[in-house]
Amino acid sequence: MTVVLASQSPRRKELLEKCSISFICDPADIDETMDLDRPLTEEIQNLAYRKAEEVLKRHPDDLIIGSDTIVVLDQKVMGKPQDAADAERMLLELQGRTHEVMTGLCFLSKKRKYTDVSVSKVAFAPMSKEEIHAYVSTGECMDKAGAYGIQGFGGRYITGIEGDYYTIMGLPLNLVYEELKNQNLY
Repeated sequence: MTVVLASQSPRRKELLEKCSISFICDPADIDETMDLDRPLTEEIQNLAYRKAEEVLKRHPDDLIIGSDTIVVLDQKVMGKPQDAADAERMLLELQGRTHEVMTGLCFLSKKRKYTDVSVSKVAFAPMSKEEIHAYVSTGECMDKAGAYGIQGFGGRYITGIEGDYYTIMGLPLNLVYEELKNQNLY
């Protein structure tokens, strides 16, 4: 059985490599619309499941890992910014406040379905408009939920986290490792 990561995220690929297993990447191409009237923890798990389900159609004999990450501030979901102005708007809202990062996870094969969610809190330092503009100018934030990357330049604005660091990066490593053990891949 091959492990298939249903993602094109370089961060998720890098994180899964830390589990020291062989895998391939095959990104899911699905509508990522979430039902915001439902609990966000359920919806992010459902999105991870839908990604894995789509990829399982192409790899029916394999184990698929689907994942998705959202940033939530005041029950409002912040996805990836659409442009630099949108990134600046998001960072202006996040600066000086604490928000949640939710990563949904799904392991799917013909024989098993496992979904989970990991939630971490992230505290942002106050940022000036100049700092926000300079950070957005790096381009780092354009492909990340909430318009920042904790593992890159964005890390200098983080004053604290509560929970799992890797959840914030997009793949909760301990949950992944434990499920791979349950699948007898270790």
